[in-house]
Amino acid sequence: MFKALIFDFDGLIVDTESTGYLTWKHLFARHGEDLPASLYAQVVGTDFDNAPYHPQRDLEQRLGRQLDWTSLEAERRAHEAELRKTLQTLPGVRDRLQEARQLGWKTAIASSSPRWWIDSWMSQLGISDQFDHFSTVDDTGKVKPDPSLYLHALAGLGVSAKEALVFEDSLNGLTAAIAAELRCIVAPGPMTKHMDFSKAWKRVQSLTEVSLRDL
Repeated sequence: MFKALIFDFDGLIVDTESTGYLTWKHLFARHGEDLPASLYAQVVGTDFDNAPYHPQRDLEQRLGRQLDWTSLEAERRAHEAELRKTLQTLPGVRDRLQEARQLGWKTAIASSSPRWWIDSWMSQLGISDQFDHFSTVDDTGKVKPDPSLYLHALAGLGVSAKEALVFEDSLNGLTAAIAAELRCIVAPGPMTKHMDFSKAWKRVQSLTEVSLRDL
């Protein structure tokens, strides 16, 4: 029987993955280059240092020169800050949190992002009190597809892998969940919908299609 529900964050609770991609696409366009979503999607669910693709390195290689990333990154983050003002929780997120509470399940976030990033969004979205535990890269020093974030969340919740269910949106996240021996339902976002999630326990269009009671 399930006793806990673990959420990924970026792209699953709020679509920060698409806004992040748009800022990079805009930056590439300023330099006369295109950035396909399928190329950038390799970094979704992890970080640039652990992904097979790095947009900074790619752009410099295309241009054949080094760029001032201190200035460019400051501009990109300012652009991202403007875009995030329009974002809200994705469909079904609040319903599943409420349903978990009604069933007596514990809830957690396991994210490759740092804690300050998660906290800033919890404040904006007003849902921090809906979670019993947070596991971030600050806790483990590792990001997905490494399973450490999920193992840390299980320990924090005090449940076994068999007692927890995971919601993910990325292939890196699914890989991490499987490595932690967790059952994972994938709700792909615009950045990841083209990926192969055949190893997921279930795949849905959004969390509105999930019923914890039925599970």
